[in-house]
Amino acid sequence: MAPEIPPYWTLCASSFNWTPEITAARRTAQDIVTGIADSVTKTIELEPGLLWRSFPAPQDVEVDELRDSLAAKGGRVSIAGASLDDFTSPTARRSLQERLDFLVPQLHAAQRVGADGIRLPIGQAGKELLTLLQPLLHELDLVLYEEIQGQQTPWNPAVAPALDAIAGLGDDHVRVLVDISMLMPALPVTYLEELRRGGISPELLGRLENDWRDPATLDAAVALLRAGKVPPDIHTLFMNLLIRFGRSDPADLQGILPLVGAFHLKFWDLDDDGHRVSQPLSDLGSLLSRDGFTGTLTSEWGGHEWLLDDPTEMTRRHLALAGSALAGTAQAGRAVV
Repeated sequence: MAPEIPPYWTLCASSFNWTPEITAARRTAQDIVTGIADSVTKTIELEPGLLWRSFPAPQDVEVDELRDSLAAKGGRVSIAGASLDDFTSPTARRSLQERLDFLVPQLHAAQRVGADGIRLPIGQAGKELLTLLQPLLHELDLVLYEEIQGQQTPWNPAVAPALDAIAGLGDDHVRVLVDISMLMPALPVTYLEELRRGGISPELLGRLENDWRDPATLDAAVALLRAGKVPPDIHTLFMNLLIRFGRSDPADLQGILPLVGAFHLKFWDLDDDGHRVSQPLSDLGSLLSRDGFTGTLTSEWGGHEWLLDDPTEMTRRHLALAGSALAGTAQAGRAVV
């Protein structure tokens, strides 16, 4: 019998994977999300900004329609992405009370749609706002997840204080979400092909292909950007190197695992040459089996930025790959323990 993931881990899919279909609007966003529950997986992480026209203050009728359509397919919501717009204009920052007021309708909508929690970028809320949110999180029985991803690390000056604040609260309703885009052993094959077609120099491409985790490689990418030598057509794509693609080691997560309640299993394509897709998943399974993790692990596809593949097929295949990789090392980890 093939190994299975522990029953207290939940594999999910993010509606973010279907962003191109949602924005194309050939079908309603509700129909697309309901289709995920019908044909891919029953547990779904939502991106409400893509789904509800009334966001960031979702109307009850929109929320109820999505909840009921999901329930009809046996589906449910794990986490709902939240937005915290800190500025009312380029120079006018919202007050603490205004920031709270901006988030409260999103929390009520998350609870109404049946979500377990909401998600914000790490450190955006800040300790003062987290403290104000705590009573409402308890009242609504929601978890607020702060997400760390890409080039961020637990010791990054912008991240470490936020992690300390979460640890200091000691509250299971405020947790960390880790995106495994932090743990990339190599860059996606299809991404490198796009850079090659876009005119990036063979010298830098060689470094990106063979020495992604060497700090000098990132330095070379930054130097090219500062010199104004990144072709305009791929400038946005190139910025993934500096923001969305990480170079951390799985062991770097060990110290923060007690704070972590969820993971994004970020993938870009499914070319597993050199185990560039499966290795972070295997490493994660081994790490979590020793830590006693309970929570969600959500397939999140970022490659639709440059690929036109079918998101349903991509997500199905990734969930199968993720389940196999996680289960294999989780079983081995439990055997060792």
